[in-house]
Amino acid sequence: MIDTSKKRVELMAPLKNYKSLNAVLNKADAVYFGVESFNMRMYSDNFKLEELNSIVKKCHNHNINAYLTTNVIIYENEFPLLEQILDKAVEAEIDAVIIHDIGAIKLAKEKGLHFHISTQANISNFQTATFYESLGAQRLILARELSLEQIKEIKNKVNKTEIETFVHGAQCTSISGRCYFSAEICQSQDYSANRGKCIQPCRRKWRVYDDQNNEFLYDGVFFINAKDLCMIEHIPKLIDGNIDAFKIEGRMRDPIYIEETTSCYREAIDAYYENNYTQEKVKDWLKRLNKIYNRGFSTGFYFGLPTGREIQREFDGNISNYKKIEIGKVLNYFPEKKAAKILLTSGKLKLNDEVFIIGTHTDTYLRQKINSIQIKQKKNLTETLFVSSKKDRIAVGIIVDNPVKKNDKLFRLEEFKEEGDPQIIIEE
Repeated sequence: MIDTSKKRVELMAPLKNYKSLNAVLNKADAVYFGVESFNMRMYSDNFKLEELNSIVKKCHNHNINAYLTTNVIIYENEFPLLEQILDKAVEAEIDAVIIHDIGAIKLAKEKGLHFHISTQANISNFQTATFYESLGAQRLILARELSLEQIKEIKNKVNKTEIETFVHGAQCTSISGRCYFSAEICQSQDYSANRGKCIQPCRRKWRVYDDQNNEFLYDGVFFINAKDLCMIEHIPKLIDGNIDAFKIEGRMRDPIYIEETTSCYREAIDAYYENNYTQEKVKDWLKRLNKIYNRGFSTGFYFGLPTGREIQREFDGNISNYKKIEIGKVLNYFPEKKAAKILLTSGKLKLNDEVFIIGTHTDTYLRQKINSIQIKQKKNLTETLFVSSKKDRIAVGIIVDNPVKKNDKLFRLEEFKEEGDPQIIIEE
């Protein structure tokens, strides 16, 4: 029996850019993102500091909480810039900042900001949890290396502080907040995993030798390349464990990835509360999650220590057979008709095809099915001819659900059985 009196779990989506925000507006309860400095995804697009007000306003207009990540180690000379960022966060009425540096916590408290303790703090026991609670933290993002039972124990021993855990996305092989592999290889703290510029050496091929030059033999070339976390099959257990917020990792991912993961977890959470979470739905969510970027899935530490099956030994990146293919671009948009003229540059379009219109230099993100096709004066067509070369390109009129802009790109997810295709686009 579901306890409907309890507060619903919050679903947090990552933001890479405005397109990502547009993709999750009606799906996420909260979003988290960084600005140009002091966050754990410095290779992501990130937002400009002067955009903070507009981002938060847009989130609040859609009843979404906005959390700003400033969760790196802060050095002495960086506090003036950090203070500038936190002042802007106060002005923008950010819902909370995500931090773990004690100096940053002190500064956030002085400015009256709500703050969440980052997973970088490696909170692994209730003593650490209650320490941060005593500092005034509104939420604790626990270490990824905890089992569900350990998470429950910590939750039961804190007072009012919320508990947040990751439910989906990339996993580090090392301990949360304790990896110096990238910094050591680069011989520079500029590329430290604790400064947001990890070069991900764990995703690479390595050969290991002992001090007598004997090579260590192993079954596979990527022996520290962790699979992605995926807890879509275990949402009821996590909610019953009284976790307050579920976080999806992926601030460097494509908006299609961010939207689809958020959609699946939104549906799973809602299904739990509506008492219709079924294995048939789980199979559908897993099928959809396998279509987008993934390294294979595991449940991380939730149900015990990893055994080795959580390592993706054969591939360093995406193993999905589905790729995002560019098939055209917007030539014009007609607001009075809610229609767009598309230049089809590859493949064909037919009614009910699912397509994505994504801006290259705009914030456009639109996912919809093709519900009309017009070529010149011929209306109510069911499909176009196949475009295989530049001379075959066709101008096609379609009805669009939302405004688009000239030169926005048209994409489709397509399945590939064979490796290698020059048109494949995995990231923007």
